[in-house]
Amino acid sequence: MRSIKSVIILGVYLCVANCAKAQVLYQNNAYRWESDKMVQGNFSGTAESATKIVSNFSSASAKDDHINYTWTKKNDISSYPQYSGPTLLGNAIYNMGLDEMVNAVEPDLTLRTGLLWPGVWTRDVSYSIFLSMSYLQPTVSKNSLLRKVDMVGRIIQDTGTGGSWPVSTDRAVWIMAAWELYKVTGDNDWMKNIYPAVKKSLEADLLTIYDKETGLVMGESSFIDWREQSYPKWMQPADIFQSKCLGTNALHFQALNILSKMAKVMNKQDDYIRYTEKAESLKKTINKYLWMPEKGYYAQYIYGRNSNLLLPHSETLGEALCILFDIASPEQQKLIVQNMPVLPFGPSIFYPQISDMFSYHNNATWPFVTSYWMLAAAKVGNQQAVEHALGSTYRAAALFATNKENFDVQSGDWAGTDLNSSNMLWSLSGNLSIVYRLFFGMKFEEDKLAFSPFVTEKLAGKRTLFNFPYRNARLNIYLEGYGDRIASFSIDGKSSAPEISGTTTGEHEIKIVLTNSFSNPQSTINLTDNKYALLNPIAKIDGNILSWSPIKGASSYSVLKDGIEYKRQKGTSIKLKMSDEGEYQIIATCNDPMLSSFASEALVWRKLNETVYNIEETRLEKNQNITKSGEKVSTTFVTSIKIEKDGLYAIDWLYANGSSTVQDENKCCIRSLFVDEAYQGVSIFPQRGRNEWTNLGWSNPIHVRLKAGEHQIQLQYRPENENMNREINDAIIHKLRVSRIK
Repeated sequence: MRSIKSVIILGVYLCVANCAKAQVLYQNNAYRWESDKMVQGNFSGTAESATKIVSNFSSASAKDDHINYTWTKKNDISSYPQYSGPTLLGNAIYNMGLDEMVNAVEPDLTLRTGLLWPGVWTRDVSYSIFLSMSYLQPTVSKNSLLRKVDMVGRIIQDTGTGGSWPVSTDRAVWIMAAWELYKVTGDNDWMKNIYPAVKKSLEADLLTIYDKETGLVMGESSFIDWREQSYPKWMQPADIFQSKCLGTNALHFQALNILSKMAKVMNKQDDYIRYTEKAESLKKTINKYLWMPEKGYYAQYIYGRNSNLLLPHSETLGEALCILFDIASPEQQKLIVQNMPVLPFGPSIFYPQISDMFSYHNNATWPFVTSYWMLAAAKVGNQQAVEHALGSTYRAAALFATNKENFDVQSGDWAGTDLNSSNMLWSLSGNLSIVYRLFFGMKFEEDKLAFSPFVTEKLAGKRTLFNFPYRNARLNIYLEGYGDRIASFSIDGKSSAPEISGTTTGEHEIKIVLTNSFSNPQSTINLTDNKYALLNPIAKIDGNILSWSPIKGASSYSVLKDGIEYKRQKGTSIKLKMSDEGEYQIIATCNDPMLSSFASEALVWRKLNETVYNIEETRLEKNQNITKSGEKVSTTFVTSIKIEKDGLYAIDWLYANGSSTVQDENKCCIRSLFVDEAYQGVSIFPQRGRNEWTNLGWSNPIHVRLKAGEHQIQLQYRPENENMNREINDAIIHKLRVSRIK
């Protein structure tokens, strides 16, 4: 068996031989990728060696002219797997990823989020652990995940809109990361330790965030948590809670699927059956409500108040997760990758963009999202999509000589975005995954490490990966050729299936030769120009006239009544009759249906079917018998209503929550709603402004079918209503509204 020193020398020799001749590996109208550099206009980012990258990039804004975009290896990375491939730039970017990974390990052995962002954040660290930290930093990954479990054994949802959970609900990504870590290490004690937190968290979610009408998970889009960056401006935190988003639903499917697998391993048969059924039900629901057959990909989300409206935009991370988790069928998976719009600098977070919003989630591409898209494209054998994703990721790393978080999708410059940092954990994790999960095709399973390499034709050549640790084994891996199919696979010279058993020990040599062909040779992508949707109209009802602001670029307006098109016209007003009762919204449309606006805020024309009950100002608090104004408060609020006619009714509350700002902290108020002692769902009262107890808004409406007569309404504080703060779970209610709806 060769020594580590000798194989590293061989790797350097292979790199010199393979990198001797520069060639164009990919190009579009934005940039050109050569074997040792990226070229964008007059700028280039060049690998001068495998441990140095130099760029002369300068932002158009000129605010970063003083920045020296140079990376030189600073840390000792020799103990990590050593990679050598046919392009000098690829080798340097891999080494930069390792170098910045070492920077990201804090003294307390947790993972730092970015150069400017200390601490462990649930979604950032979890997405990073799946991509590469699980096998490169298993101990530090474990420490980081444990940091995100609270004192009562629940997965922590970090600060989010309106006070964190349950408006933000993507903490389920923690489960994906924890399971990946188990598959990497085979540590049964780890799985046994995390099982209670996984189960407790998902059971609270099942009671709180599942929409009883569609069966979809509610809550804002995973990681896209800057409100007006992806939602219409009129949407309040309670409205965002009601949205049903693609990426968040995909994560919850996988979380339920993983919990069922854990239960099976631990011989918990009842749990296995329960969570398998829940996962399959959610999978069917995602495909029923979010798949758009006419477009060949999924919708970004469903939104609205008392009506569900589909937003027919793409959402890159959600589309990728639906492929990777097999929510989409094999045929759907191929369609998604070839049909979803992508832009020259990379796939944008969603498409089209919001025209009056700055670049951050909107109008941006994020390398970690591109990494998931890349893996999804490889899974379906789409070489063009993989080339495009690789070019996007390598361009960003080479031109800025670090792993930035996000880039303006129009200019490709990080300086055009609202917030950014170097040495970003999930960006560097995605970059490292190119070598492990793409080129060498590593897929960790409960009992083995499987290989399914993907190498584009222009990246053909010889690759080596030495000193890769897998459980109790050390692997030196040789890979040659291109394609997505294996011609031969051997372990220590003996032909084998392309996998390593989890019980393997010691040092071993693996050789993989590809077939120089692809299973899907005719693959295509939808490379398009960046486009912006129309602004949404602002509507009002004055007397019996529904009118709205004209929108530049609109050719007509779709008038929605109770979520269904009522009429389409060029004018900007209509006269309503008393028989026209309903909830109205306006969408501005143009010749390209994809560029239609968000729907306007819902306006109700229902004067005879809405009753508002004034309530003596009542403070809802978590704890019984706490006094705030000399009066006692209770964990249960009870009142009565009178219904004149059988039908479906929406119940919501006018409230205040001044515990904190809309964007900070974790003090969303949550209560269970009971009608005549029957549970109907949760009423949530998100934060509206720090100390702004006179800032009033409506809670989420809950739909209940009621018969004529009197009914008792209760708001109860129950164990599953415990928010992320645990101490403060307060709101003041002022009115109860009961509205008959269709």
